Amino acid sequence: MRQILLTDLCEMANDAKPDLQQAAAQMGRPVKIYAHWTAGHYGQFFDDYHISIDQDGGVYTAVDDLSTQLAHTYRRNSGAVGLAVCCAYGAVSADNLGPEPPTDMQIEALSQVIAVLTSALAIPIDIQHVMTHAEAADNLDGDDRWHTPYGPDSTVERWDLWVLKEGDPAGSGGGIMRGKAVWYQNNGGL
Repeated sequence: MRQILLTDLCEMANDAKPDLQQAAAQMGRPVKIYAHWTAGHYGQFFDDYHISIDQDGGVYTAVDDLSTQLAHTYRRNSGAVGLAVCCAYGAVSADNLGPEPPTDMQIEALSQVIAVLTSALAIPIDIQHVMTHAEAADNLDGDDRWHTPYGPDSTVERWDLWVLKEGDPAGSGGGIMRGKAVWYQNNGGL
């Protein structure tokens, strides 16, 4: 695991773009970005994700090539980039995100990472291209070819980033994350 800057991430995305596009095309869909939490501790990194974000907003990578297929999102890994915020140890519900919830710095860094990736990969910031694991688990992009739902609207096996803060409205995490990413993209806040 090595720490990178957003400029490094942009370069990595540009290099991986043709391979990601080809892998996604073979699946009959666009390139996707999936955002997760690790359900672990701050500072605890897992190599299932291309990009990990620590509690202080530091951005880390487990790979040299963003087109490397990793096991981050059930049946949705090909032609996709997996992001994770290192947090949510002990999270049990939208009203109890445990002793290590997503920090403000993680949420902002996650949104900046999404802004960089979507720009470099030339994909829009919408639910068809950028999703939380909770949204992907319930096929909220409308693509139900790959699996039956297993998210918060069904079996609740995965609910990563369903909310970003305790007490947020249920299901608001993805919209807030995408909205912040659009702001960073439009306002040069990178």
